[in-house]
Amino acid sequence: MINVKKIIISLYYYLNKYTLSFARTLFLTGSLQPFVLLNSTGSSGEDAVVRYCPGQTFQVAKLYSELQAAAAQDEDVLLQPYLSSWDELIKFMEALGPMVGLISQEIESKTSIIRQLALHESEKEEIARRGEEGESLLLVPEGGAYHSVHTMINWELSHGLVDFHTQTDSGCRTLLRLHRALLWLELFLQRLAETPAPPARMKRPSDLCKEAYQVTLAHHHTWLVQRGAELAFLAMPERGFFYQLVCVQNQQEVSLVLNTVVQAIREVYNRTQRALEEHSMLDLP
Repeated sequence: MINVKKIIISLYYYLNKYTLSFARTLFLTGSLQPFVLLNSTGSSGEDAVVRYCPGQTFQVAKLYSELQAAAAQDEDVLLQPYLSSWDELIKFMEALGPMVGLISQEIESKTSIIRQLALHESEKEEIARRGEEGESLLLVPEGGAYHSVHTMINWELSHGLVDFHTQTDSGCRTLLRLHRALLWLELFLQRLAETPAPPARMKRPSDLCKEAYQVTLAHHHTWLVQRGAELAFLAMPERGFFYQLVCVQNQQEVSLVLNTVVQAIREVYNRTQRALEEHSMLDLP
């Protein structure tokens, strides 16, 4: 669960000591190295592509690549690239400032749980291969128990690792938490990519993030957690920062890049949604 007290204390620290403006300036000019602008070959920018940004920690191109790899298997989601895509999304959140970075720490703990489960099963499979254990390898799915979303679900169900009434650290329950967070980020990026028709003005990223949160993750959080998360969003940088983060110059170009990424996220999300729904896992405690 999000450490609300830590978020609130840290927020007031940054607001009072440095002011919100300084915090934004720090992340716009101090912590990121020079970036390369995205060049498009078409006059309207429609041929823009997702590219690597030299000197930056978060790489939108790597995020896109990992999402595509996660969806490489028909109607399934491969867990290794799925978790790697979360590594990039965590970097994305950390780049938005120390407050949003606190939320990313909670998400990172979830990816670590699944990785530890996969490692544990991998070690058991290796022992069985060496003949040191009696368990038959015929029961282990090709590629490993935690190779994909479907193999993980089937493995944990068949081994009694999923509890539909009590909180556990099963991979399925942990995946559900990541799955909910992915919808939040998908909706945030989608709204960030939108360009409202005149005379409407573009909303601030902090407002867009809050709106996306309110219709997704907020439904699964207590009132106190919701207030803590919304306080964290106040420290989010302005729109120009996101142009730099994905190596573009304007809203038109950022729309092309983010819509491409959102489409890849949606494919992974929909496949995971169907798998969890098929096994009645959308409300695991």
